[in-house]
Amino acid sequence: MRQNSTPFDVTEYDRQIKRTLPFYEEMFQQVVDIVRILNLQSIRWLDVGCGTGKMAGTVLNNFDIQKMVCIDVEQEMLERAESFCDNEKVEFLQCDVRQLPYQEIFDVVTAIQINHYFKRDNRMAATKKSYNALKDDGIYISFENFAPDSEEGARLYLERWKQFQIANGKSKEEVDSHIGRYGRDYFPIPISESIGLLKECGFRMVEIFWVSYMQVGILAKK
Repeated sequence: MRQNSTPFDVTEYDRQIKRTLPFYEEMFQQVVDIVRILNLQSIRWLDVGCGTGKMAGTVLNNFDIQKMVCIDVEQEMLERAESFCDNEKVEFLQCDVRQLPYQEIFDVVTAIQINHYFKRDNRMAATKKSYNALKDDGIYISFENFAPDSEEGARLYLERWKQFQIANGKSKEEVDSHIGRYGRDYFPIPISESIGLLKECGFRMVEIFWVSYMQVGILAKK
């Protein structure tokens, strides 16, 4: 799922992401809070770009689900996720979200830090496939990096993000490499464009529920 030209070590992924993304753990708690408030029954859940299984583990610890499908394009990620979440209710599938085969099956679709790896056309295709996979009234929850509305804002936000990473133990060289990927290896868009894209895909309700540093949480309902 990650269209990332920079190779990464799966064994290091979980450790590094916490040093890279502010409030990474909080993102998953935010998902739990929303789904719990909606009081969904017999939940069928799709997690797009599941990585090492953080969303699956969180779901299993908080909900009595009927079924969960976790997809990723990286086989190593799927193997790690499956070893972490060995549960008969969870299925792991190597799949690109743009080729999702599902139609009106799931109550919840999550996409955590995935969409910004796509340029607009592919982002639209991926989001539309997630929309199609949802039942009517199903919910789509995404977290993604966003682009500030101005160049001045982008410089300020990127510097703040850089300082967070340094404060959490990353070297200046590591941080410069990560920040240098902005607009090159991942392609954030302004929050307003994300909202517009979701509506264009057919979602009838789109709301921002969380913003921090350069990450945004968006809730949409089919």
